[in-house]
Amino acid sequence: MPVLDGTLEVRVVSPAGGAHVVLVAHDGPAYEDGAALSRVAGAVHVALLSPGDRNEWYSANPAYADALVDRVLPRLPAGPRVGLGASLGALAMLHAEHRRPGTFDGLFLQSGSFFTAELDPQESGFPRYRRILDFVEQAAPTAARTVLTCGRDEENLHNNRAMARRLGAPLIEVPGGHTMSTWRDALRPHLPPLLREFTDGPSHRPAARHGAGLASGVRDPDRPDRPDPGA
Repeated sequence: MPVLDGTLEVRVVSPAGGAHVVLVAHDGPAYEDGAALSRVAGAVHVALLSPGDRNEWYSANPAYADALVDRVLPRLPAGPRVGLGASLGALAMLHAEHRRPGTFDGLFLQSGSFFTAELDPQESGFPRYRRILDFVEQAAPTAARTVLTCGRDEENLHNNRAMARRLGAPLIEVPGGHTMSTWRDALRPHLPPLLREFTDGPSHRPAARHGAGLASGVRDPDRPDRPDPGA
């Protein structure tokens, strides 16, 4: 079984009290810096995940999905989980849910890199292109409440339309391209209503131990890297 190379880094931003939902964000530090994610999300726990070797980890990598589910999520606060990601980060969130069904209660996927051979031949030079194609070809609807957003001016619009049809999920098309400003502007009106869907009622998962710290191989860095989501 492949071994994930690197340390998973996560920082949790929690409100003063009453939080019930846990928002798990790929490229979390970039979202926090570029979109003030924890303020947009409101009274929920926000887990900011740093991407490490982003092109490798987020490209439908089974080892990464297993590490996320087994090593990171059990150490987060208890509550319904909503996964957030943009571009490859969106792909990786959907892949984790697909590989380990029931991991997330909701998914908010922005400008996902849902490459297909027909729509995205220009991406064929990406080292993990074939792995992404293989996953996208088998992606199926999940039990997670899923919302997609995508900029009208970006190449990924067509593959996001195709994925929305495949998942039977809504796609919100917004002005802009494949940039943090586009993702930020789509967050503000559309993410809070999704989070509110999970604010009532208990999670179906056992409660995590608060104050238990982070699992081996997971750390909360004092100064996390702040990459700008790319592919």
